[in-house]
Amino acid sequence: MSHPVAAGSVDVPADALRRWGAACLVALGMPHSDAQRLADGLVQTSLWGIDSHGIARLPHYLERLRRGSIKARPAISVTTTGPSTAQLAGDQGQGIVVAHRANAVAIELARASGIGAVGVSDSSHCGALALYTRPAAREGLVAIAFTHADRIAAPHGGWQPFFGTNPISVAFPRAGGEPVCLDMATTSIPWNRVMNARREGHALPEGVAVDAQGRPTTDADATRALTPLGGADYGHKGYGLALMIDLLCGPLHGNPFGPRIPGMFTELDAPRRLGAFFIVLDPVRFAGGPTLAATVAQMAVVLAAEPGSPLMPGDPELTHARQREVQGIPVEPGLAAQVRDWSRRLQVEAPL
Repeated sequence: MSHPVAAGSVDVPADALRRWGAACLVALGMPHSDAQRLADGLVQTSLWGIDSHGIARLPHYLERLRRGSIKARPAISVTTTGPSTAQLAGDQGQGIVVAHRANAVAIELARASGIGAVGVSDSSHCGALALYTRPAAREGLVAIAFTHADRIAAPHGGWQPFFGTNPISVAFPRAGGEPVCLDMATTSIPWNRVMNARREGHALPEGVAVDAQGRPTTDADATRALTPLGGADYGHKGYGLALMIDLLCGPLHGNPFGPRIPGMFTELDAPRRLGAFFIVLDPVRFAGGPTLAATVAQMAVVLAAEPGSPLMPGDPELTHARQREVQGIPVEPGLAAQVRDWSRRLQVEAPL
């Protein structure tokens, strides 16, 4: 889902933001290859229209790198624990860098044994999960990814924050086109959208957030918790998913859960200790595998012929990417100020 853009935004070419992001990260000690991978991932996310997880997050990562709660050069280690399983220790590295490494291991295991399951410990915010499931699906594989976060979502029946937005992504290969990719939080919106709304003065949609007394609010500054996917009547569904994903990403890999995770925006000096879980399947090991990608493409055609012309999950993001590659990525006024500030501090040329 694309997010509203503030008046006064400036469209900046994607390549300019990639160069700027990488230069800032290198200035704070990150190896060039990791810096480029991180900058590319954030810009790609912005191209998809997912501004909550795109280049707007770079100033936050820069601040954590400056404070040392994210390591610029972590000693990432991988322990193979079985024919199809591995554990990756992130050593407090930047989450997108760590997650790409874990996803690559899962792909290798899936190629060798049909399935790869890789858990991540001691990492940080890993951005949009489609950054990992889409590349695996482009290689003809089926990919599933989970991650969790600190307490920003209320459990169903409560109003105090307990879980993160705890997203899930699943991607399938599609013959002759980009993968079909679901990437969704278990809340109606991600918390980063609240942060963007506070920075730019946006209102939030109805029915997605509550204030300190548990009352529904559209005021980003008054928001104290997001509500689970499904809303007041059916939020038990989003709540149940959030709980299970927290267990898959936290305790299963020796990481803390919900309220025991240091806050992303409130405890900037504390390492996050976040986990993630990547599962990759080789479809040729299953009966429908040889024709799976063609069937997915056929399903998309059949769906598009239905009343209302439904799209496959992830296709709107592809449309956004095509538009923004031409028009540029909108940089809102508050973000522009942060970009200029960090450019001055790091003596990097601003892309604006």
